[in-house]
Amino acid sequence: MFDFSGTLFRIESAREWLAAVLAQAGIDAGQDEITRYAGELERVGAQPGGTQPREADLPGHLVAAWEQRDLTAAHHRAAYTALSRLAGLPWDVHDALYARHMTPEAWRPYPDTAEVLAKLGTLGVPVAVVSNIGWDLRPIFRAHGVADHIAEFVLSYEHEVQKPDPRIFRLALDALGTAPEDTLMVGDNAGADGGAAALGCPVLLVDPLPAAERPGALLPVLDTVGGAV
Repeated sequence: MFDFSGTLFRIESAREWLAAVLAQAGIDAGQDEITRYAGELERVGAQPGGTQPREADLPGHLVAAWEQRDLTAAHHRAAYTALSRLAGLPWDVHDALYARHMTPEAWRPYPDTAEVLAKLGTLGVPVAVVSNIGWDLRPIFRAHGVADHIAEFVLSYEHEVQKPDPRIFRLALDALGTAPEDTLMVGDNAGADGGAAALGCPVLLVDPLPAAERPGALLPVLDTVGGAV
């Protein structure tokens, strides 16, 4: 089982995100202005897949929305567009920013993602993607040529249950037809992805660095599986 964001793929930088949306909208903004407001978006945690806001810094009216953001598509959109409005942008591009983050162009696979997934397929190891998310990420995998390596997608908003709740991992295990002790969970968040350990799954954590800065963190997965086959 693999997490999506920060594990197999990484979102573009906040600056790239904002610059792309402004360019698409035909808004002429200076480089310093883009950098400044991208920093504000990052500070408030407005980019899905990017830096998360500190819960202590969330306005009271957004606490519940943040905690429930991955349970439905509507919750996800509402939470993140509300966060972007906290950044004080001089442009009304909140919906466009949200739309941009769901496109294949906004995501980069880690350098070893395709290699590891393909090798697992060669070994006959079924793979599930288990993600806390509010939209269908399957097109991202198709666009980057790795969808055929995934047997199951278990997405929180489709089941209204989110990590670390053991139920979402149980759904993936049942779909794969594998036992917890034989199923490795690979993720980047100890709190969320570590929830698989409650069922008896071993857990491997990686660092959610930008894609170019993390060339081979997934390769140990092959060592783990290779020792078991």
